[in-house]
Parts: sequence; C-alpha cells; structure tokens
Amino acid sequence: MLKKLSLRSRIFVTMILLVVIASVLMLGMTIYQFQEINKDYHKERLVKKEGQIKQSVNYTLQETTYPVTTENLTHIFRDQIYQIADVQNVSFNIYDLDGQLIKSSKPKFENDSVSYCLDPEVLNNLEASATKRYVEQNSTAGDRYQASYTYINDLKFKPIGILNLPYFEDNSFNDKELREFLGRLAWVYLFMLLIAIGLAYFISKYITRSLQTVTDMLSSTDLTTRNKKIFVEDPSEEIGSLITSYNAMIDELEQSAAKLARSEREQAWREMAKQVAHEIKNPLTPMRLSVQSFERKFDPNDPDVEAKVEEYSKTLIQQIDTMSNIASAFSNFAEMPAQQNETLNVVEIVKLALDIFNEDYIEFYSDKEEIIAKLDRTQLIRVVTNLVKNAIQAMPEVENPNIRVSVASEDEMVKISVADNGIGIAEEFKDKIFEPKFTTKSSGMGLGLGMVKNIVETYKGSITVESREGIKTIFTVHFPKEPE
Repeated sequence: MLKKLSLRSRIFVTMILLVVIASVLMLGMTIYQFQEINKDYHKERLVKKEGQIKQSVNYTLQETTYPVTTENLTHIFRDQIYQIADVQNVSFNIYDLDGQLIKSSKPKFENDSVSYCLDPEVLNNLEASATKRYVEQNSTAGDRYQASYTYINDLKFKPIGILNLPYFEDNSFNDKELREFLGRLAWVYLFMLLIAIGLAYFISKYITRSLQTVTDMLSSTDLTTRNKKIFVEDPSEEIGSLITSYNAMIDELEQSAAKLARSEREQAWREMAKQVAHEIKNPLTPMRLSVQSFERKFDPNDPDVEAKVEEYSKTLIQQIDTMSNIASAFSNFAEMPAQQNETLNVVEIVKLALDIFNEDYIEFYSDKEEIIAKLDRTQLIRVVTNLVKNAIQAMPEVENPNIRVSVASEDEMVKISVADNGIGIAEEFKDKIFEPKFTTKSSGMGLGLGMVKNIVETYKGSITVESREGIKTIFTVHFPKEPE
C-alpha cells in the first residue's frame, strides 16, 4: 500500500508514523516506570513497617518478666501485640518455629483468613535465606498481596519464633496519579502530533519541491520545441545530480532534434526534387516525340505545311503551359505567402470562392448570414477552392453528383465542411492524403491537400476527413475566429 503512494505522501506518512510510534513507546515506558516506582515504594514501605514492628517486638522482649522462650511468646504478647498493632497501624502474626500460629493482632482471627499453620515451603525458604527473611508474593481479588517472614530472636539472638507481616498494596492513590499524568501527557502528545503533522507537511513539500519541478519539466519536454533547462537554488546532492542529468539530456535532445530536422528537410527536398523531375518528364516526352515526328515529316513544299506547323506549335505550347503550371504549383507550395489577416465575413468569402465553379450540383449552406473572423482572404479562398476541386475530381462517373459546402459558427471557431458523394477514399490512403507528393489521380501533382493543411495549421486550426469508399467524403476545417 505504501509503495503506491507518491514520494511526498510516503515522507509525510513515515514522519507521522515515527511520531506516533515514539509516542506509544514513551507512553509504554511511562506506564512501566510508574509500575516500577510503585513496586519499589511498596517494597520499601514493607521493609520500613517490618523494621518498626521488629523494634517494638524486641523492646517488648527486653521489658517482659517472662522467660524469653518460644513457649512464653503467647504470654509475653498477650496484650502487647494489640498495643503494637494499634501504634504501628498494621496487623501482624507470631508463629513458632514449626509454623504453628501463636498469636495474631487480629481479634477473633479464627473467623478470618489468618492461617493457623505456615506452608512448609515458606519455612524452607525462610531457613534457606541468607538474610533470614522471606517475602511471599500473592494476589487476591485483583490486588497485590505481600507477606514477610522473619525470625524473632531472644536476647541471645537465638530464634524463638517467626514474625509474619501481611501487607496489602493500596494502589488507588498511585493509579489516580497515573491517570492524571497520562491525561496531561495525552494532551502533550496531541499537541506534538499536530506540530508533527504541520512539520511533516512542510518538510515533505520542501523535499519534493525540486522533484516536482523536474517532473513538470520532464512532462513538458517536447522534441519539436526548445526546452528550458532546470535551475534550482541550493539543491541537495541527489537533486543536483538529477538536474544536471536532465540539463545534459536537454542539450543532447536539442542536438538530436537539429540533426533530425536537417535530415528531414534534406529528405523532403530530395523527395520534392524527384517529384518535380517526374512531373517535368511527363510533358517532355510528348514534346520530344512531336519534334522528332515534325523533323521526319516536314516538307516545305507540302500545301498543308502551314496547318501542320500550327498544329505542331499548339502541341508544344500546350506542353510548355503544362510545365509552367507545374513550376507555378511548386512555387506556390514552397513560398506560402505571409498571412494578411483582416476582419471579414466568412460566409461571403466562401460564396465568392464558389462563384468560379460552373457545376450546378454544388450547394452552399450556412446557419448565419454573417460569421466574422480574422483570416487571410486569399488563403481562405485557396482552402475552399482546393477542397471543392478535390471533391469535383472525386466523382467523374457518379450518376447524381452532389457537393455540399457549409459554414457554421462553433463558439470561438469557424467550421467549414465540404461533402461529396464521390468515389471516397480507400482506408489505406487516409493517412497519406495530406502528404505533398501523394495523389491517386492520373494527373496533377498532389499538392492541393498538403497546401490546405499547411494553411490550416498556420492558423492553429485543424482539418479532418471522414470517408466511406464509394459513398461519400467529408472534409471539415476549423479556423479560430481570432488568430493567436
């Protein structure tokens, strides 16, 4: 899931996760530390209570008139055990060395949970302890319970009994303190999280800003135009290397584009030269044949010599005119005069362009009487006449020929359509019809549609063709009303 996110999002999410994980770890460590402090507190308190009880017990043993023996412990502490428990505010029990209960500070202990006999495990652990002290850990009703066991010594430090001090851990105050502390800590963590979110947002944005610049420049890189280089102030080492590589790539692209453009121009001129040579050869052949025939058959004494010379001259003039038309067509295609934009009524100009045609099957339609645009009058007429000529030539044997020319306004564009019901365009030729040298006709140079496309693209317009072979062909041109 994280891999599908953008680098900026991954940096943002990672920083937030780090803060959250750190907060959880700190929270866990805080709770653990409180528990350890609580444990140490109860441990020290038990030792302190135990020391106070033992001090009172030893004092009682020193002041008693009874012999200090195990058998006399019940007499020695008959009343004293209650006084000590009352003064120290804690209950305790006295057992003999065999673990039998001798005396308890709890009255009527037979009805409570005080054990009459110690577990042998307690006696063994107490005996085995180097400090002669054993603390038993238990848990009752969800509360922690401890019980310490130490020896009671006589005046000669000889064990005569076992002192048992039960201790129930009261954590209510500490738990309340912990909850209050965690509540305050939660507000601190929330504040830290909000700050972390803000910092993560700005840091991730700052880190990826240079990358976004590189991404935008890469997405706008175009082989057909001059691309700008990237300049970023104080980039990081990695971003600097990336920018250096991109700028170097731009230099290489410009060199490659220049070489490619030069190669394409050279190839275009070579193809154009071939086309010109081919077109010129077409009239040269009949001219050569005519001259050779005239040379063989010319007789000055022939009574029809004037008629034959006139026929011969007409043939040569016709071929010369053809060559002149070829030269003019290539000249017009190559030069493409500069645009002379003027505000004009497209509907009127298209009608004017159609007036030169005598075919009665040409129809004109417009959704408005006036559609104003800034265009070159001559080039607009050239576009319309070339499309109409192309349509006329596309239906030499159509039974009911029809050409429909229409003009319409579409928002900020002018739409001109030329539709015919001629022979149509084969599917394999649709991608080639706008190439300058391409033609499917037996005559002509194939420059008309190429020139039309050049004019339209100069105006940042578009030209499309829709055709069904043997049924119809529709050329659609869109011009912007205001040239850029």
